[in-house]
Amino acid sequence: MKDFSVPVPRNKLDKNMLLLARILVIIVWSSAILFGLYILAFYFIALIQGNTSQWNEVLPDIYDKESTTATMGIGIHFAAGGIILILGCIQLVNSVREKYPLLHRIIGRLYVFASIAAAIGGLVFIFTKGTIGGLIMDIGFAGYGILTFTTAIATIYFARAQSFDQHRAWAIRLFALAIGSWLYRMDYGFWFMVTDRLGHNSDFTGVFDYFMDFFFYLPNLLVAEIFIGRYQVLRTKTAKYFAMTGLSAASLFLIVATYFFTKKYWGPAIVDVILGS
Repeated sequence: MKDFSVPVPRNKLDKNMLLLARILVIIVWSSAILFGLYILAFYFIALIQGNTSQWNEVLPDIYDKESTTATMGIGIHFAAGGIILILGCIQLVNSVREKYPLLHRIIGRLYVFASIAAAIGGLVFIFTKGTIGGLIMDIGFAGYGILTFTTAIATIYFARAQSFDQHRAWAIRLFALAIGSWLYRMDYGFWFMVTDRLGHNSDFTGVFDYFMDFFFYLPNLLVAEIFIGRYQVLRTKTAKYFAMTGLSAASLFLIVATYFFTKKYWGPAIVDVILGS
């Protein structure tokens, strides 16, 4: 059986790169879990309480009282999206998979079901109401939903077929897509902070907006393929130094962005639910 875990480092350079990779993974998981809890706290709880109009405070034109189908679709998308961000982080932990296989299977089924639900909910919203950004955003986001749905089906199919090499590979691809909604917010937050909203406008039809319609998930799949081992790009010392620089920069960016979002948005929403306010 093919092993998709990180290879054992052979020298100091490899050890340092592995350490930086593990630090980045911990940061990604921590931030994604926080965002997942925020999604459930702010969007799903609002749906249950019948206060869906508050969605528009963060994402303009999401809630439309004239379109019940679209509201239910995006509500399901939000709820399932929060679940997959939390469960996906657990599913890729080797120790959980190896020591608690039954738990891994139970969570895995919930994870795949939530991924399918999130994809269908998002597609229902797009096809019944359309996105705020128009045709280009519709295409980009619909592509994301279709890829997520297809990847989730492949993940469970190969698990049931006991083709665990393929199952593991598709699970990695699914997680790469699952964190797309989280990366979308992170990238926008960082871009706004650095460029003062350059290339963005209120109806999401700016140059940067069009770029982000696809950037929040397509590069993730390329990274997933590298992690799976299809592209051996880290063979030379130069490539490894570039990788270490990228890992360090990504970690710093995510720490700053997570702090900003948690302080301003995620934290207050989660605390409000906990305190029952």
